[in-house]
Amino acid sequence: MTLEEKIAHLQTASMEQARAEGNAIIDSHRAALEKVFADHKNEVEHQAELRVREEMTRAKLALNQAKAKSQLEMKRRRSKAQQEWKEKIFKETMEMVRAYMKTEEYDAFLEKCIRRAEEYAGDDLVVIYLSPSDEGKKEALEEKTGVSLDIYPEDFIGGVRAEIQSRNILIDNSFQTQLRDEYEKFMFLGGDGDA
Repeated sequence: MTLEEKIAHLQTASMEQARAEGNAIIDSHRAALEKVFADHKNEVEHQAELRVREEMTRAKLALNQAKAKSQLEMKRRRSKAQQEWKEKIFKETMEMVRAYMKTEEYDAFLEKCIRRAEEYAGDDLVVIYLSPSDEGKKEALEEKTGVSLDIYPEDFIGGVRAEIQSRNILIDNSFQTQLRDEYEKFMFLGGDGDA
């Protein structure tokens, strides 16, 4: 082999070795970069997934807060409307009571309450009160029942109250007490079972 052939062979072998080393360096660099890229891509995807979950959690929380606020507002409105209706119902009831108090049936009711209180007291002293609004009926009721009646110091709308002091008993057949009790117990039942 001539010197020129040897130089050409050496040059070819050197170039192949340099290409092989260069390719190996490039492949190694490419693999390292691909790993860095894959790691970065995984980290970015993980961060994006976390952000999506956080946003979904925030959105659900905001939705639940808005829903709770809306339900509270609806409950408040319903309660206000129910209270208005309750007031209206009991105002109409009061008008009906006042109309009833002008009837003969009411006079018979008073007489019956007086007789029951007398019977219940037996031999004990009983003080039977009429409401000041029924003062005009006192004399006629005393004649019918044969019982002495007193006028209570405060108006209790209608009906009768009786005290048996020896047994510490109050018989309260006043409309005021009965209306108050019914008012406190009165509830609207909604479709969801709430009052």
